[in-house]
Formats: sequence, structure tokens, C-alpha cells
Amino acid sequence: MRPLKIAHVGPVATAIPPPKSGSVEEMTSLLTEGLVARGHDVTLFATGDSRTDARLHAMFPRGYWEDEHMWPWELYEMLNLAAAVEQARAFDLIHYEAAYFPISLAFIRLCPVPLLQTLHHSPSAAEVALWSRYPEAGFVAISNEQARLLSGVTVVGTVLHGVDTDRFTLREMPEDYLLFLGRFTEGKGVLQAIEVAKRVGMRLVLAAADEAYYREKVAPLVDGTSIVYHGEADFAAKVKLYGGARALLYPIQAGEPFGLVLPEAMACGTPVAALDRGAVREIVDEGVTGIVFTDTEQMIGGLDRVFALDRRRVHAHAVARFGVARMVDEYEAVYRRALKPPGPSYFRGPDKTPRREP
Repeated sequence: MRPLKIAHVGPVATAIPPPKSGSVEEMTSLLTEGLVARGHDVTLFATGDSRTDARLHAMFPRGYWEDEHMWPWELYEMLNLAAAVEQARAFDLIHYEAAYFPISLAFIRLCPVPLLQTLHHSPSAAEVALWSRYPEAGFVAISNEQARLLSGVTVVGTVLHGVDTDRFTLREMPEDYLLFLGRFTEGKGVLQAIEVAKRVGMRLVLAAADEAYYREKVAPLVDGTSIVYHGEADFAAKVKLYGGARALLYPIQAGEPFGLVLPEAMACGTPVAALDRGAVREIVDEGVTGIVFTDTEQMIGGLDRVFALDRRRVHAHAVARFGVARMVDEYEAVYRRALKPPGPSYFRGPDKTPRREP
């Protein structure tokens, strides 16, 4: 099959790939580089300090996480996307990575080629009701859980995130600590992770950026001995932390559409202890790569079962299920379905006539 000309539009919050945390930017980078490696002609719309083997179209030298004068940030996101739409006839399709919300919907009926959007959060019913005004817009869900929440708009495919498993090192003999890695928010369950660690008498390492929630709610519980604050981890530090942990704690309080830390930890051989929220059961192979619990009390009582899991088997399953090649395969299939004439209904205009030019 012929190579495709793809405009891949990432966020302009920070560089792609991100210097530290940033799951949307990480996924954007992995997909971009995977598509280029397959021979596709890809243009990445991102910040000027991004690193890619694709063509880079950069309107801004760096992102608004680094430059506080880039305000309102929504305008910068829209202008970055608009640059791709303005050049749409140079591409077969445009794929927009919606870090916050799908501003791409405003361009759906103006764009002469298919414009797909991947959302990276759990949408509310009110959001989906608004987006349903554009039934011809094609969403690519990142889990079946997210696809369920997107009921009311057109989901053209579901593709679980991938992980560059070659860069994550299997560590068969961990150290004696638990790990929480992720943003400090109420929904992430950091306070519950601290409770679990204290109740089982194990050291807990917290790895995330210093934010207001950390300073107000978490910092008073950090003693530097049993509860240790590591700070935000770059990639090398993240791999080291994953590999050294007996288990990753994922006691989320609010459902998430994916949870990238789960396959990342597994790729290092580290099993996960997670609460049954959101897409967790789509990611964790129960009794193989981790254990899913109904509440923190059950997690406290069941950690020994998590520790007993075979780390080599955890790693092998992560490689098999979450390698980048699988993710690229599935996105390629979505793209080619989008381009098949006369095209499915979601690529037709509101009058049901084909929107793409022959």
C-alpha cells in the first residue's frame, strides 16, 4: 500500500517528546516516529524545540508550560491546528491530539481532507452532548472505557496507547519500596497510596511535579524516610524508579481513559496494585501483570499477592500487549479506513455528500 501523507498535530504545551512528564506529548512522539519508520510522509505540528524524524512545522519556539507569556494558551493550540488545516490539501489526512478538548471540531466542515481527533481525558456527558453537534467528526478512542463515555459522537476506532518497551529495562530484583508516579491531584489517589504504604509498613517514593495540591495536602505527610518525595522524574529517572519498586500503586479515585504509568511500570517488570476504576481492567492482566482491587482495604490486604507475581512474565506481557508496533498498526488501519472512497458516513458533510475532493 502506498505511504500516506499525514499531518500529526500535537499540543504546544511543551516539546515533543516531553523533557519530563507529559503523556499526550509522549504518545504523539511515539506515533509520529513509528509512522515515519513505516515510510509514511509525516509532518509534526509542534513546538520548535521538539525532536522528530518527521518534518517539523513549528509556529512557536517553545511551549506555554515554559513561557508564561503564551496566554491564553487555547489560542496557541488553535493557531497550531489552524496551520495544519490551512495546508490540508498537501496531506491525505490530519490527526489532532486533543490534550484538553477537541477544538478541531470547529474545522471539521472546513477541512477538505479527513480530520481525526484523539482525546486524552474522560469526557463529561455535557461535553459529549456539545461535540455531538458534529456527527461527521471521527474520534479515535484510547480505550473501550473512553469509547463508552463518547457514546453520542462517532468513534471510528479504539487504539490503546503503546510504550517504547525497548527503552524500559527489566529489573528482576527490586529494592524494598513502593512507588507512586503521576500528577498530584485528588483523583490520582496519592493520599490513598500514602495510607496503603503506612499500613503495610513500607517506604513509598512519590515522583511527580511540585504543584499546589502537593504543597497543601501531600507535603505535610512527607517525612523523608517512610514517605519520600523524589520530584518530577525525567525518562532515565523514571525507568530507574519503576525498576526498583516492589510494586506501582495506582489507587485512583476518578476513572481515567487509560493510565500510561501502568504499562510503563510493567515494561520494567514491576507489577501494579490498582483500584478498579476507568480503563484499569483493560490494561492490567489480572494475576499476571498486577492485581485489581475494589478499595484500599482490599489493596492493603492483597499486596503480598502483587509482590509474588513473576517480574519476567510481567515484562513479557507488557512487551506483547503494549509495544509501539501494535499501536502504529492499529492507527494505520484507522487512517486507511478513513480514506476509503466514498468514505464512511462520519467523513461526509451534514448534507451527506462526500466532503473530500476526488
